[in-house]
Amino acid sequence: MLRISKLTDYGTLILAHMAGLPGRLHSAAELAEALGLGLPTVSKVLKTLGRHALVSSQRGAHGGYVLTRAAEQITVADIIDALEDQPFGLTECSASAGVCSMESDCRIRDNWLRINTVVRQALQSVTVADMVHPDAPSPLARGLVSNEPASHRMHGPARLGSRAAATSLAACIPTPRADDQEI
Repeated sequence: MLRISKLTDYGTLILAHMAGLPGRLHSAAELAEALGLGLPTVSKVLKTLGRHALVSSQRGAHGGYVLTRAAEQITVADIIDALEDQPFGLTECSASAGVCSMESDCRIRDNWLRINTVVRQALQSVTVADMVHPDAPSPLARGLVSNEPASHRMHGPARLGSRAAATSLAACIPTPRADDQEI
């Protein structure tokens, strides 16, 4: 099962909340209360996001955290890279070369690498700004709809690297609803 960690989910939620109220400082306590998360968890996530330059902090009585870039410039891939313990990869060999004993003779490695690339591109195409406005058309879906059967999209030259492949992936991603959150 492909799943991000709770900390990555919380990090996305925290950044989306901050992006929804741009230009102001957010204390860890305020974020914890607004999002219904524990203060130690929010503090841990904010420190990690700060180490990866997604937020910066200002000390003092009126201090807090602020996004270091516009929400349109922070991608879901950036958040995953900051908060997951290991490099992004659907399989061992797609995360790092040389970790699988079968890598040199593997007949399916190239396809896993192509699939990994498409998923990574999808994560790079969705920004924190997109997460703030889930009702807006997804960048994955805007203008990328294809009438080509899935069986044709999965075969042929460079198909997995194509926009049609991203569309077929986007069709599998449900639109988030407020009542779907288990936070």
